[in-house]
Amino acid sequence: MLEVIDLGCLRGERRLFGGVSFKLMPGGLIWVQGSNGSGKTTLLRTLCGLTQAMAGTVHWRGEPIQRLGEDYRRELTYIGHANGLKEDFSALENLRIAAQLAGQSISREAGVEALQGSGLAGREHLPVKFLSQGQRRRVALARLRLAHPRTLWLLDEPFNALDTRAVADMQHIMENHLAQGGMIALTTHQDVDIQAADTRTLRLDA
Repeated sequence: MLEVIDLGCLRGERRLFGGVSFKLMPGGLIWVQGSNGSGKTTLLRTLCGLTQAMAGTVHWRGEPIQRLGEDYRRELTYIGHANGLKEDFSALENLRIAAQLAGQSISREAGVEALQGSGLAGREHLPVKFLSQGQRRRVALARLRLAHPRTLWLLDEPFNALDTRAVADMQHIMENHLAQGGMIALTTHQDVDIQAADTRTLRLDA
């Protein structure tokens, strides 16, 4: 279980939000909504330990995430709104690097399979600078197709630049993850109907 207790965050001197509390159980989805600048990205970065909160705590399996350290990070996948790809590296190289940085060692074959499943067959070895924005987003999201998926997914605008078919495909991937007891916290401006055992909406006001 992911539990957020009275969380508050700043950006510079400005308070983004405060008093945020929720629980996310296996099979659960929380949809973080709010206007630009309301702190949606900051909240997700705080949940994965990349940003320090000004107040409150985040617990995983009953323990503060700061105390768990790498043990917590090995159980989550965070994909930010920026793809974070190296322009001169191939799609496959980028995927394997991203997985390695997250503590997942994947074979070349596993990487190729994930990219092909993302609709990038024939483009696995192309430098990403030759890919469209939608294809680049698919490279970043291919991590969600790797074997032995991590329990908690923190996804910042995952559907950005994706066409209708890719959105539907990613929705299916998320629903499978939730059906197997995974958990997802995401931000998105798109109206996507993702089936979950428990769906909650968290509204952050700028």
